[in-house]
Amino acid sequence: MQFMTFLATHKPRIILGTRSSSRQLLMRQLMQGYAYETRTADIDEKAIRCEKPGDLVMALAHAKADAIKGKMAATGEDYKTGYLLTCDQVVTHEGRILEKPESEEEARAWLRGYGRTPPGTVGSIVITNLGTGAKFQELDITRIHFKPIPDPVIDEIIKAGDWTDCAGGLRIEQPILEPYLSGIEGSEDSVMGLSKVLTVRLLMQAAGVPV
Repeated sequence: MQFMTFLATHKPRIILGTRSSSRQLLMRQLMQGYAYETRTADIDEKAIRCEKPGDLVMALAHAKADAIKGKMAATGEDYKTGYLLTCDQVVTHEGRILEKPESEEEARAWLRGYGRTPPGTVGSIVITNLGTGAKFQELDITRIHFKPIPDPVIDEIIKAGDWTDCAGGLRIEQPILEPYLSGIEGSEDSVMGLSKVLTVRLLMQAAGVPV
């Protein structure tokens, strides 16, 4: 069954647990006018640490799901109906895990480094069936190839302020970055934080609908 047929037939309640503008944009594109809800977890992500990037993003996605369900329950909201989608993503570069930059200097250093060696992204998607409690999850891994990014371009990226809410300070959909992006191993929406293909597959699995 195709995804749009699934939405039309089942009219599922879908909750996207994120404050990311990129993920919200991708979700609007995916849903094509069908309604969905948004919630935020508001957790201390730095309190959850894992050595491996895949373990970290999966632990954070699960923690976000638990926090959102807890907030919904505390306010008397229905937290036992529908499908809750939570995600996380880090950038990997030269053996390091890069989350959101903590300063302009850190963001500048990271952006300069991407022209030296390719960064990658490791993302997680967790779909929780709120009715049964069952969770469906998968990692999503990409690699991004850049030409050296000139300092004046980095200055414009810093001035725009988007780097504050992006893993690795990296938002590839910015037009100013396009001339320096030489290739992606994976999909652009995966790099942006929400693979549409993976989201559809996990949602339909959570609903028990053949893919």
